[in-house]
Amino acid sequence: MAVRPRTTFASLALAALLLGCTSAGQEPGAGAADGAPDGDAAAADEPTEEPAPVWNTEPASIAAMGDSITRAFDACALLSDCPEASWATGTDREVDSLARQLLGDEVELADRAWNVAVSGAVMADLPAQAAEAVALEPELVTVLIGANDACARDVTEMTSVDAFRADFAEALALIRTELPETGVFVSSVPDLERLWSQGQGSVLARAIWQLASVCPSMLADPGERGATATERRAEVSERVLAYNEVLAEVCAADALCRYDEGAVHGYAFTTEHLSDWDWFHPNREGQSTLAALAYEQVTRVSVD
Repeated sequence: MAVRPRTTFASLALAALLLGCTSAGQEPGAGAADGAPDGDAAAADEPTEEPAPVWNTEPASIAAMGDSITRAFDACALLSDCPEASWATGTDREVDSLARQLLGDEVELADRAWNVAVSGAVMADLPAQAAEAVALEPELVTVLIGANDACARDVTEMTSVDAFRADFAEALALIRTELPETGVFVSSVPDLERLWSQGQGSVLARAIWQLASVCPSMLADPGERGATATERRAEVSERVLAYNEVLAEVCAADALCRYDEGAVHGYAFTTEHLSDWDWFHPNREGQSTLAALAYEQVTRVSVD
């Protein structure tokens, strides 16, 4: 009977020893003091994610950048800009421009819609236009440019894809730096080979293209269907597709840039959309179509 008390005491001593070993240095909160954060502290230290920027479907001001298409060249008169008929910022009721659909009121159009596009511009000119646009602090900037980069005197003089990318990226970066909440809507470059296919059957169109040297890389010798001419036109078309890929890729990297997903390039326009003076630039109907395509894209709540 004398053994039992010693066994009980030994058991209690062993339990106390084990308890001391497992609890040493582990007082409540000791882990945090030693540099190992507890659950609440770790959660508090985690960086919070910024909410994703939201596309504005109802911008209250617009600045349009681009080339002669956005200036509505030859839409109203021979060899003249006609900005009132511009798809982007025009006031012409027949065209019903993007700005007109978004802003409505004539006073608002005059005060909050600006056209800084320049006829003849190429992508290398876009950063300078972007600098002019950001000074106006618009809520939306539109871009339609690239046809002149492909419409060179010869295919060897078309703007390289790398240069096209660098200049577009520079312009977009400038807008984003100066106007972090402004949306940028980018139209695809039109299908120049479709333009040739639509107009080449007209004696008048072929004569104008030749006499005025309109987009010679694509439209020179418009009646020629031999291998050399066909390959030349295909090379221009491939370059336009490459430009549109650049526009899509660079735009996709910016949360507030929206590309038209090829809507302008893919639109099945006809000669009814072309100027009677040069059979190249959009007439009022063509400008109205561009406006409708842009409005559909700009006012979409989300992009899949």
